[in-house]
Amino acid sequence: MGKRTRSQRQGSSPKNKVSSHRFPANNKLPRKFDEVGEIVDLIHSPAHTAPLAKIKFEDGTVSHFAAPEGVSVGQNIAFGENVTLRPGNVTTLDRIPEGTPVCNVESRPGDGGKFARSGGNSAILETRMDDTVRVRLPSGSLKELPSKCRATIGVLGGHGRTDKPLMKAGAAHHRAKARGKLYPSVSGVAMNPVDHPHGGGNHQAVHGPNSVSRNAPPGQKVGNIAPSRTGRGRRKE
Repeated sequence: MGKRTRSQRQGSSPKNKVSSHRFPANNKLPRKFDEVGEIVDLIHSPAHTAPLAKIKFEDGTVSHFAAPEGVSVGQNIAFGENVTLRPGNVTTLDRIPEGTPVCNVESRPGDGGKFARSGGNSAILETRMDDTVRVRLPSGSLKELPSKCRATIGVLGGHGRTDKPLMKAGAAHHRAKARGKLYPSVSGVAMNPVDHPHGGGNHQAVHGPNSVSRNAPPGQKVGNIAPSRTGRGRRKE
């Protein structure tokens, strides 16, 4: 009958499920146009690396989205095309000058934001074309988006969250538990040969190539999966 692989063993345990009832809200730009809302609270969410701003509109509706640096409780947030370039305001990309840092950028108009959403990150508006806008993402890659996509002006809050060390295993445990991650994670070279392809030996080492095919069966599919290249690479003269 064989044995269950590591990926199968870690799937059905309740400790690896995210307790979503502890999350206050989603990080999503509200579908408002030419309206002004007021920030009534800045809340912490275990699921997000940036604080969430709770916004209340004149019609009584409440929305949440990731707060950029510089916003405060009581500040008014404008949604629309004719807004000032103030951190927190939301407008379309064709209304934002080149070189402006933005966050929570939409990939399609009205989807609520898909890019530059983790704490401390921001995208830079590079250039505007006819119906598209070229944006430099936090990874450094360039992406062309429709000019009617919306974005939040400013750099997202929560910068420097990784500067503080965890100090003890308990802090790492609670951090992983909030996101439903498997913790602690044991490396394959520390296991026995029956538990992992990298296990065994008189020293903790892979003892051979660790690149596997994309079509490798479960249990063997560990290490570098179908890598495009490995190693130091060759210098081009």
